Amino acid sequence: MVNYRKKVWSLLVVLSLLLLTACGGTESSTDVEDAPDGKVSGKFGVITYLTGAGAAYGEAITNGFNLAVDEINEKGEVEIELVIEDSAGKQEQALTAGNKLMSDDSIVALLGPTLSTEFNVVAPEADMNGIAIMGTSTTAQGIPQIGDYVFRNSIPESLAIPAAMEKVVAKLGAKKVAILYGNDDVFTKSGFDTMKEEAEKMGLEIVAIETFQKGQSDYNAQLTSIKSKNPDFILASALYNEGAVIMNQARKMGIDVPFLGGNGFNSPEVINIAGEAANGLVVATPWFGEKDDPKVKEFNEKYEKEYGKLPDQFAAQAYDALYIYAEALKKAGGKDRDAFRDALAETKDFEGILGKFSFDEEGDVIMSPTVLEIQNGKFVVYE
Repeated sequence: MVNYRKKVWSLLVVLSLLLLTACGGTESSTDVEDAPDGKVSGKFGVITYLTGAGAAYGEAITNGFNLAVDEINEKGEVEIELVIEDSAGKQEQALTAGNKLMSDDSIVALLGPTLSTEFNVVAPEADMNGIAIMGTSTTAQGIPQIGDYVFRNSIPESLAIPAAMEKVVAKLGAKKVAILYGNDDVFTKSGFDTMKEEAEKMGLEIVAIETFQKGQSDYNAQLTSIKSKNPDFILASALYNEGAVIMNQARKMGIDVPFLGGNGFNSPEVINIAGEAANGLVVATPWFGEKDDPKVKEFNEKYEKEYGKLPDQFAAQAYDALYIYAEALKKAGGKDRDAFRDALAETKDFEGILGKFSFDEEGDVIMSPTVLEIQNGKFVVYE
């Protein structure tokens, strides 16, 4: 089962029930909370990046949650309330927000934080307190292994990057590669580790390794070094804000080889920011906004109508995550945190806008990514 803590808790519940029975108690001690009309209801705490340099990511995630919660509540099977806290992309603020939400007994489970750096400090606390937490944008290695109450529905870089690299190397016959990554974030450093490891496994010559920091705007030094080494393609572990600027500057410098990015690169905003310079970007992702699927088309239309722009991977993963949570809440029958965790762990073959999704025994993703490329200002399947 989950762990020793849960066994102790279960024993205490049984003893409490026996005591109530002995005292002639007739009321159920179940922790189910129903809405006035009999629907199962529950609160979920959300920790997301709403202010600061990366607020665009948190905004997309929050939009995805809000669109989903409106749809779910309208359907009438469950009633969900979201309690949203801003982390500002900072570990300390994320932990403060997490502790605040965990201390509220009415909150069934947590969603977020946005960055793997933040998640790595909040998730151990959630696990220790016996409250499920799921990352919708956390792709660094080792996330679900933090504990039994820790999950994610975002494809890890260790799945996405190798899938894309295999296709690019096969198509180009590539021999030499350069790597550019953000060295001040767990997510981008994890992406670098995967890129370097996979390049070495594939026998590629790594001709250059360059680093940058979040919010950097000038990449001339890094790109000049990379250009001089003449790689067949460039691996870039970056979020799209920095990634789009990097590609724009690279193309202006005459670097015309393909870029291969991690999960954070998969956004229409790359095209909006970089324009034609975004052409040639390859990513592996569960989210393909151009997919010929009624669910995807409906989501795109609703999202664009509500928020004035097309959704990205961050919004899509958040949207599916809330539907996964709604199903678990329904199966658990209410707001008991342990029952919710167990119902969540049993998620299998969930059909969302990202495709078919299941958790493995560690709470990690079972899902196949699609390799995409930007051509003529649009994401298309890489062939």
